Amino acid sequence: MANFTTVEWKNDHVLMIDQTKLPNEEIYVKLYTAREVADAITNMIVRGAPAIGVSAAFGLALGIKQSQAKSVTQLKTEFESLTKMLFETRPTAVNLKWALDRMRKVFEACHLVIPGERSETRDPIPKIKSALEKEALQIHAEDIEINRAMGKNGEKLIRNNANIMTYCNTGALAAAGYGTALGVVRAAYENKKKFHVYVCETRPYLQGLRLTSWELQKEDIPHTVISDNMAAWLMAQKKVDGIFVGADRIAKNGDTANKIGTYNLAVLAKYHSVPFYVVAPTSTIDWECPSGKEIPIEERSAKEVTHVQGHLIGLKDVNVYNPAFDVTPSELITAIVTEKGVFKPNQLEF
Repeated sequence: MANFTTVEWKNDHVLMIDQTKLPNEEIYVKLYTAREVADAITNMIVRGAPAIGVSAAFGLALGIKQSQAKSVTQLKTEFESLTKMLFETRPTAVNLKWALDRMRKVFEACHLVIPGERSETRDPIPKIKSALEKEALQIHAEDIEINRAMGKNGEKLIRNNANIMTYCNTGALAAAGYGTALGVVRAAYENKKKFHVYVCETRPYLQGLRLTSWELQKEDIPHTVISDNMAAWLMAQKKVDGIFVGADRIAKNGDTANKIGTYNLAVLAKYHSVPFYVVAPTSTIDWECPSGKEIPIEERSAKEVTHVQGHLIGLKDVNVYNPAFDVTPSELITAIVTEKGVFKPNQLEF
């Protein structure tokens, strides 16, 4: 288990490690309102599809806990407003919607009205608040267990003395704990396997350089950071035995949205006959999305491209296109690792 906290419930606030400050500063922020949690998601203080889902659930529970509503009707209005605010923070990662939908089901189950009976009498507001807090904590706990199950399923794909490659950050920082694709790496290491990890830097936000390397160094897992444009050359030299990436949304047909640049690696892996694995919980599968063509792709600030850690490195007024994600077609994916097992992309029916 990671020796740091990604996101944690603290009764009257949510605690997060500020990922924008890593790796040079380990700073924790205390968020006392749902608005602050939403801003933390938008501003990448917390990131990674599972971690975003957990954070949104905590933010919603916190907002409702602080409500001064005098009736269930008023509370429901606040609930809808908070849900909308949190949902709009990041459009691509489906775990966000999944977590908010779970919270909605709990809220609706609590305030169902029996004909002729006031909902407040049957399910008083304190009970609703308590139920939402309990559900958010359950989502957090389940995420860690799911990640451990994925790690167990996926580590079998890493042989002894292998060289593997990762992209972006898919470790404990991207989840409630343990990690998705990096959780597979962690599980293999815990199983005493010997291997080496090539960490792609992941432009433009440098999650690999800043975050994945930081996690691996904390656990003494052997690794080397490379710039993204070195990946093909390593594959050509037969120095990559497998690539493990995460996912922000998986369509029903297996097409996968992940950090921009993932598609590049998948194409290169196909050409060089390198296995390409996606590791994600089943909550990342969007059964209502038929293919990758329907996945919304978030576009982010030009400053993420023109600046590094707040320092301008390009022209101040240059035109920038900055999609945060791309979509890897299912035919380029060797297998998808979930908590329920390892599946071919066209075999995701559970």
